[in-house]
Amino acid sequence: MAIAFDSHGSGSPLVLLHGTGSQRGMWDPVVEALAAEHRVIALDLPGFGASAGEQVDATPAGYTARLERWFAEQELGRPHVAGNSLGGGLALELARRGAVASATALSPVGFWTPREVTYAQRSLRASRAIVKLLRPAMPAITSTAVGRTALFSQIYARPWRLSPGESMKAIDAFADGPAFEPALEGFRDYRFVAADELRGVPVTIAWGTRDALLIPRQAARARRLLPLAQHVALRGCGHVPCHDDPEAVAAVLLAGSRAR
Repeated sequence: MAIAFDSHGSGSPLVLLHGTGSQRGMWDPVVEALAAEHRVIALDLPGFGASAGEQVDATPAGYTARLERWFAEQELGRPHVAGNSLGGGLALELARRGAVASATALSPVGFWTPREVTYAQRSLRASRAIVKLLRPAMPAITSTAVGRTALFSQIYARPWRLSPGESMKAIDAFADGPAFEPALEGFRDYRFVAADELRGVPVTIAWGTRDALLIPRQAARARRLLPLAQHVALRGCGHVPCHDDPEAVAAVLLAGSRAR
């Protein structure tokens, strides 16, 4: 099975990578703005969404190697890459390997302490268990702003902005992705190191000030470890910020892709 993706616009390619348990639709609020300057390629990572049947070694090395092969298969050269959460960590690792023209990471994994990674992974596992338990009731729950807020408040700062259809797409990807547990295990011991290896690749790190999963003090560590990167605070945004403030997120991604 091939990696599923959507392509919009034209110009230099900008590849968008989602996080654990997510899917390419998370980028929908910003795609139109990005496509004004780029060929925007939003993909479902192997083991998630419509790429659920694509086998992968769900580790940083396994995912980055698969993505490098996919860039070559699609004749993308060294694309610009942006990622959120796990996808943000992958963007940085692809930059380390010299495989991308620029890397923008939104609340990336890898800047956590052992206690923080345990908290994040337990939270995700608990949320997934609740979603599976309540799966038959999800269409009714997501039909109201109150229900969407109750379901998604740890991930989005403004979860009521998701439509019922968007909510169900997110729930289906979260509950059904076969790479969910392998990715949690594969990234549990991942820590960002060796910032000097990213020299020569423009890097931008952006963090939602209301991120309740990878809490914002991790952004301070990212600043210390990557002093040459551009660092941006996404005011009022949560862990997955595209619905919270699409204009701000699009501006960050475009600025990151223009950096030299």
